[in-house]
Amino acid sequence: MLLVGAALVAAVLVAVYHAEVVAHRIGEPFGSLTLAVAVTVIEVGLILSLMATGGPETATLARDTVFAAIMITCNGIVGLCLLVGTLHHRVVAFHAGGSSGALATVITLATLCLVLPAFTTTTTGPTFSESQLVFAAIVSIALYGVYVFVQTVWHRDYFLPVPVEGSDRTPVHLPPPSNRTTLISLVLLIGSLVAVVGLAKTASPAIESGVTAIGAPLSVVGVAIALLVLLPETLAAVRAARRNRLQTSFNLALGSALASIGLTIPGIAVASIWTEGPLLLGLGATETVLLALTAVVGTLTVSEGLATVLQSAVHLLIFAAFLFIAITP
Repeated sequence: MLLVGAALVAAVLVAVYHAEVVAHRIGEPFGSLTLAVAVTVIEVGLILSLMATGGPETATLARDTVFAAIMITCNGIVGLCLLVGTLHHRVVAFHAGGSSGALATVITLATLCLVLPAFTTTTTGPTFSESQLVFAAIVSIALYGVYVFVQTVWHRDYFLPVPVEGSDRTPVHLPPPSNRTTLISLVLLIGSLVAVVGLAKTASPAIESGVTAIGAPLSVVGVAIALLVLLPETLAAVRAARRNRLQTSFNLALGSALASIGLTIPGIAVASIWTEGPLLLGLGATETVLLALTAVVGTLTVSEGLATVLQSAVHLLIFAAFLFIAITP
C-alpha cells in the first residue's frame, strides 16, 4: 500500500504538469475543460468497473461518488482555492457571469438527477423508472453540451482569468509549447490519469477494509474514490489560485462537477441495461440539506465577482461537515 500510495502521488503530479502544458498551448478555458472531461471520463469508467464486479452493495456507488464529487469541487476545491488566493492577494476577482452560470447548471443537474429520484412515485425507493432515467440522461448531456458551447464559443471571455494589476502573470507570457510537445503531453496526461484511476481501484479494497474497521457506512467508499480521482484537478486549481487566477480555479472546480454529473448519469443509464438490481440515485434528507446549503452559499459567493477569506472559511466548513457526516451519519 505504501508503494501504491507513492505511485499515486507521482501519477497525480505528472497529470497536473502535463495538463498545464496542454492548457498553455490551447489556452483557457479549453485547458480547464480538457482536464475536467479527461478525469471525469476515467472516473465513470472506474465507477462502472466497480459496479460490474461489486454486486448489489454497489447500487448506490454512482450516487455516492457523484454527490461526493459535487461537495468536493463546490466546497472543498473552491474553498481551498479561495483560501490560497486570499492569503496571497487579500481580495480575489473572477467573472460573476461565467461562474454563476456554471454553478446554476451544477445545481440544476444535481437536483434533477440526485434529488428528484427520492420524490418520484412511478417506482418504489429513490430510483428512476426506465423512461425517467433516459430523460435524466438526455437532459444531462444536453445541458452539459450547452455549457461547453457557452464556455468555449459564445461567451468565452466570461471564463477567462480576470486581469489584475500587479498579479503574477509571467506563465501567460511564456511562448506556447510546440504541437509535438503538446501531443506528447496529451498522451502522457491520459496515461497518468489512467494510472491514477487504476491505482485508486487497487487501493479500493484497503479503503473498504478501513471503512469497515472504523464502522463507517459504505458510502464513504464513494467519497474516497472521488477524493483520489479529483487530486489532479485540486492541485491544478490551487496553483492557479496562487497566481491570482481564480477564474481558472473555478473553471476546474465547477467544470469538474458538471462533467461528473453530465457524463456519469448518461453512462450509468446505458450501463444499467446490463447490470442487475436497482440503481439508487436519490439522496437522503441529510445529503439534500447539504446540497441546498451548498447551492445557497455558492450563489452568494459568485454573485459579486469578488471574494475574501470569509467565503473560503464558509465553504471549507461545509466541506468539513460533509466529511464528518459521511463518516458519522
